[in-house]
Amino acid sequence: MDPTRIAELLAPFLQAPPGPSASLTEAQLGQVSAYLNLLLRWNARINLTAVRDPESMVTRHFGESFFAARQLMRSRESGVRSQGIGGPALRAIDMGSGAGFPGLPLKIFAPALALTLIESSQKKAVFLKEVVRTMALTVVDVFAGRAEDFPATADLVTLRAVERYERALGMAARLVASGGRLALLIGSAQAARTPRLLPAFAWAAPVAIPQSAARVLLVGTNQPG
Repeated sequence: MDPTRIAELLAPFLQAPPGPSASLTEAQLGQVSAYLNLLLRWNARINLTAVRDPESMVTRHFGESFFAARQLMRSRESGVRSQGIGGPALRAIDMGSGAGFPGLPLKIFAPALALTLIESSQKKAVFLKEVVRTMALTVVDVFAGRAEDFPATADLVTLRAVERYERALGMAARLVASGGRLALLIGSAQAARTPRLLPAFAWAAPVAIPQSAARVLLVGTNQPG
């Protein structure tokens, strides 16, 4: 897909409040285009996503992920913190990464981020490694195993579109370092009960995702002590 069209489709997610607007560079849009092309080719052979239309892939997968990235990462233009949610993470884990969302768009948005993608499906893990290789991304690891077997923690842990939500939520919380953040891209009904499931975390108000009737970004901080 043409990078100009990708930029048009992503604009509502990068410019919607809260927080300052952002945009992607030509190089970043080129990375998104290369990633999308890989996703389309591989999705014809293995089931990476039920979304088949390229423009829908950009808005539903990349758009949601870049919206989260803009909220979670420090603005590249102004160097200020995103309003209400926080600043940059040094190390991130994307748990149950699947086709790489939101982890790989976070890396595209913030290239200095040290990222681990956790994916137990071997076929999907091979795809993730191919994306990392093709786009020449550095400081990105793919852990082809279960989250409960991953030995480290991170400043930021992301979780999106997983089955058995309560179980996955508990595993994701274990991966968050003290003082770190857990970022959830989930439905509003799940968001309403999450603070009860993880009362040790301090939760910000959920932020509605553009072009979605019910999906939100919910961020909680693992309180020290």
